[in-house]
Amino acid sequence: MPEIPRSQLVAYVALAVVVGLLGLRYLRAAPATAPAPAPAQGAPGQALTIAAGGRSSVVHVAGAVRHPGVYSLPAGARVQDAVRRAGGARRGANVDAVNLAARVADGQQIVVPSRVAAAAAAVSADPAAGPPAAPVSLGSATLEQLETLDGVGPATAQKIVAYRTEHGGFRSVDDLANVPGIGPKKLAAIKPHVQP
Repeated sequence: MPEIPRSQLVAYVALAVVVGLLGLRYLRAAPATAPAPAPAQGAPGQALTIAAGGRSSVVHVAGAVRHPGVYSLPAGARVQDAVRRAGGARRGANVDAVNLAARVADGQQIVVPSRVAAAAAAVSADPAAGPPAAPVSLGSATLEQLETLDGVGPATAQKIVAYRTEHGGFRSVDDLANVPGIGPKKLAAIKPHVQP
């Protein structure tokens, strides 16, 4: 067997040490028993891409979260994952107004309202007060809040919630046209008073 020059042997040993240290660093950084990778935290407004099987959903997280912005989530992610990716809810957020268990859809906007905004919406829920002053969030509105909209009664409000649950939310206000019972005339009346 030919003898290896000393300089080449030193280079091989140095390379092995570097590879070993990188491997050790990787093993320490990886969670020991987690079945899925922990969500990465990014800078506010920075889109992060973590694809599962080559598919991901890009969502806009807004409202009472620490880092509102656009984020990419793996296929099958839930609204709770999107809120966590945005740094979690801020103090005073009303996370009970958002369905954290709903699957996210590509292009969806997730708005986490504050308790102050929810209280204002509850005050404006009086039908005698007229349409709500602040836009109603289609992604988080209760049946009672939806019923404050022109031409939306209990049956239509239930259909809006059913559509939201089945399709993972509303990508835009125009998606209301896909809800049974909402035609062009009713959509035109509702559109100025809602947001996705």
